[in-house]
Amino acid sequence: MKITHYGQNTLSLEMNGATILVDPFITQSKLAKDKIDIKALKADYIFLTHAHSDHMLDAEAIAKNTGATIVASFEVYQHFADKGLEAMPLNPGGTRSFDFGKVKGATAIHSSSFSEGGYGGIASGFIFMADKNVYVAGDTALTMDMKLIPEWATIDLAALPIGDVVTMGVEDAIIASDFVKCNRVLGVHYDAFPFTRIDHAEAEQKFDKAGKELLLLEVGESIDV
Repeated sequence: MKITHYGQNTLSLEMNGATILVDPFITQSKLAKDKIDIKALKADYIFLTHAHSDHMLDAEAIAKNTGATIVASFEVYQHFADKGLEAMPLNPGGTRSFDFGKVKGATAIHSSSFSEGGYGGIASGFIFMADKNVYVAGDTALTMDMKLIPEWATIDLAALPIGDVVTMGVEDAIIASDFVKCNRVLGVHYDAFPFTRIDHAEAEQKFDKAGKELLLLEVGESIDV
């Protein structure tokens, strides 16, 4: 499995012949807009954790360009289905089978609203289960529900927000990695806004002291899981 980070919470997962794009926010991202051309991105599926624009801004354009199916909580699914795009719902607690494996919706504690106004449904995370299992937490606070995740899958990589203020910070992400029983963490949701800037070296040191690995990828950089 190959994972590419495009800044904020935007990830590409290549699994069993399918390309999954998570939370595409590129064209207005100061981290990615000058480095990534969304017309060049591939996607068979686009998974959205919630309705905030810094997570779904480019979903419609990419879906139209690629023909990708959008997967999200019910209200976000309905939003895109009403636009005539291929979409399907997946709320926290639900599980769906795909050609690349299975995905389970996970609890996330976060607000969710559409940029044009209106309730954006419940925020969520996703557990992607195939030959390797990846937990993408989405925007969330630390929650005891994370202790349930190892009951569903042995996690090989956890993508956890570390920018603080509007999500977990570094210290809570370390606890979250204990809860999900995964010591390899891909840091996401940091540096895109002034209030989520972090000290990279300090964050890596804190994870290292806890006996864990924190991966802070450059925009466009990939890892194998």
